[in-house]
Amino acid sequence: MLNMFNTALTALNANNTAIDVTGHNLANLNTSGYKAGTVSFEEMVTQTMGLNSATTANGNGIGAPITTRQFSQGSVQVTGGLLDAAISGNGFFTVKASDGNTYYTRAGNFKLDSSGNLITATGENIQGWMATNGVATPGGVPTNITIPPGSANAPVPSSFFGLNLNLNALGTVGATTGSFTAPVQVVDSLGASHTVTASFTKTSANNWSYDLTIDGGEVTGGTAGTPSSLAKGTLTFDTAGKLTAPTANVAVTIPAFTNGAAGQTVNWQLFDTAGNPELTQYGQASAVNSNSGDGATAAQLTQVVMADGGKIMAKYSNGTSKLVAVIALASIQNPDSLVAVGNNNYSTTPASGPVSYGEAGTGTRGGITASALESSNVDMARELTNIIIYQRSYQANARVVTAGDELSQEILSLKR
Repeated sequence: MLNMFNTALTALNANNTAIDVTGHNLANLNTSGYKAGTVSFEEMVTQTMGLNSATTANGNGIGAPITTRQFSQGSVQVTGGLLDAAISGNGFFTVKASDGNTYYTRAGNFKLDSSGNLITATGENIQGWMATNGVATPGGVPTNITIPPGSANAPVPSSFFGLNLNLNALGTVGATTGSFTAPVQVVDSLGASHTVTASFTKTSANNWSYDLTIDGGEVTGGTAGTPSSLAKGTLTFDTAGKLTAPTANVAVTIPAFTNGAAGQTVNWQLFDTAGNPELTQYGQASAVNSNSGDGATAAQLTQVVMADGGKIMAKYSNGTSKLVAVIALASIQNPDSLVAVGNNNYSTTPASGPVSYGEAGTGTRGGITASALESSNVDMARELTNIIIYQRSYQANARVVTAGDELSQEILSLKR
């Protein structure tokens, strides 16, 4: 008789736990990166020895349910958040809590704190590899990712420029149609921008002279308001308007600047990477189609954004961007053994196996999608169905208790 009550009580406790787990899943339906828990039931059996030494197995109810996590992929939802990141495939973001412990998470709703540290929504530091001069080398143990707020980007002096232009083949020597000028910007070692003017003058059929100048007031030895010549020469075209000379790029040597910047040599690229001339001579008005070049002025940090692959990019006021860090993805051999510790974080156990770190897309690690978050993998329809099943099971076992109570009352009434 008492065994009836004990059996029913174990079932009530087990189904109560299952309902708690299901309720927890539904409560986290909209939690980024949340992984649903599942409940496994196991029966309990007692062994009773009979008079003939035959062994009989008697049921003794149900044991404590085992709760596990299902690390299946959640859907990736585009959010537009500048620092949001979603993992597609295997892997976990690695975070370090204030107590020094390392945890793992699939939630990628990141932000920057006042010190420029990349942190989770609950304040843990994201781990990765910092870049040096725009180059990161993922490997080894990752560290905190820190972007100093308001940091300046050092200037990059120009090393080349290009002019994709056409010179009017119908231009007349000595007339306005036989001359053309085009400005190009050059950045010095201090980050200041200077204008170099390319002047073209037709000297004869299929021949043009060029003169690259800069205002004399900007370079040592020059006179303000008077152009200082930096490079001169002749351009020759064939009968099809194709440049035939020079056959190599032109080195433009600029003396030291009056603002204190060092002198520099800038290459005028007359040919593209495929070896095709940038300059043509066709029967159309002289015009610049496009220009190119490197060099960047000094700039202040304006924005930090996440790029695909877990790359953290810094954007500057001059329109340039630079890689500042790469987020580390942790590869865990047995993710089912992870233990939830709150704040969307998990901790490893001895059964988890060794943890290895690497860049997204390497080894068995999945990819990272920028400006997106992984949704929870909770199946609402399944969870609501489970609630009905657990509720019915709870009710049925409650009836066992009621039946046992009625049987007890019958036994007690025998003495009357």
